[in-house]
Amino acid sequence: MDKWMDNPWFIKSLALVLAVLLYFSVHTGKKITDVNVPGEQSTATISDIHVNVYYDTDNLVVSGIPNTIDITLKGPITHVQSAKASQNFEVYVDLTNAKIGKQKVKLKVRNLSDKLKATLNPASVTVTVQEKITKEFKVEAEFNSNQIEEGYSAGQPVVEPNKVKITGAKSDIDRISYVKATIEEKNKLKESVTKEARVQVLDKDLNKLNVEVKPETVKVTIPIKSNTKTVPINIVKKGIAPEGITIQSIELDTNEAIIMGQEEVLKTAENVRVEVDISKITENTTLTLPIIVSNGITKVTPQTVKVTVVVNKQDEKTISGIPLKIQGLSDNYQAEINDPANQVINLLINGPSGALNTLKPDDFSAYIDLSSLAEGNHEVNIHVEGPLNVKWKSDKSKAKITISKANV
Repeated sequence: MDKWMDNPWFIKSLALVLAVLLYFSVHTGKKITDVNVPGEQSTATISDIHVNVYYDTDNLVVSGIPNTIDITLKGPITHVQSAKASQNFEVYVDLTNAKIGKQKVKLKVRNLSDKLKATLNPASVTVTVQEKITKEFKVEAEFNSNQIEEGYSAGQPVVEPNKVKITGAKSDIDRISYVKATIEEKNKLKESVTKEARVQVLDKDLNKLNVEVKPETVKVTIPIKSNTKTVPINIVKKGIAPEGITIQSIELDTNEAIIMGQEEVLKTAENVRVEVDISKITENTTLTLPIIVSNGITKVTPQTVKVTVVVNKQDEKTISGIPLKIQGLSDNYQAEINDPANQVINLLINGPSGALNTLKPDDFSAYIDLSSLAEGNHEVNIHVEGPLNVKWKSDKSKAKITISKANV
């Protein structure tokens, strides 16, 4: 072969043969046609393709159609890649002539190259076509009572507007049990608040319904008020004053307090108190003491008060010769006091010095009560009455008497 290729005549002859063949291929009078060589085939699946639905949206509601489906494309690789990249085709359901009720419909695809074969998943669905209706509902405000600051309470919420129009399938409208506008607040509430709230439409099991609400939001005002009440401060004495000391007066720098608590607790709360221990008070003094409240009261203002205690140091004085009188004796009887023989008693008086100086026997009354006693000898209690600002002790607590029939 190498020798042939080195021979110039062989090369010339080969060139001539090729030239003749080329000439005949061009000038035979026949056209040269393209030859379609099948390209490489490909398959691709595209997920979450949106489904468009065509129907009478003014009068009907359609349910049961998935929002997205998967589509598998098969064909030349270039066409598959182009369709996958651009996704300029449409998957749709045509329900323009659908009747009310349940029905099975096919999903369709358009604007796809005729060189591609499409497989839809799912290929068909069962849909429900229902009449669309609109109905007006009252909106109820809802809030968490735990959002209210302690010592405050919420009044009746105000919703504006208090009614909304709800549009949807008749079956959904019939299921509506609650139409609520809920306020959610992070901070504790202690003053009235107004906020926008989205309207929620729920069935009896609190499932959200797929309906259209107009308006979608409303204004909700929650009035918040302080649970307070003004009550008197009572003074409660504790203990017994020391010997020789009389408490003349106890006064507070304020006589009323403002209490805070739950409304039902305030209804029964009538007062608060300050407890003053007089067992250790021997002279005029001013104390700062806490105000004591009952269970359920969460706050009191003020929390403490100044208490001024005025005392009188007591002296002793003996008042003698107070006559012993007889009371309650029937007219049919007469009585003789045997003891005390002189028929008088003596009193040891204890009280403020100023009060003792003016006291005399006429300021006291001593008597024995002989009601319902029969004839004979008796021992009865001696009763003494006198001024309220002093204390006394009698040298005789009982009297011995003799009762007999009166002389006619």
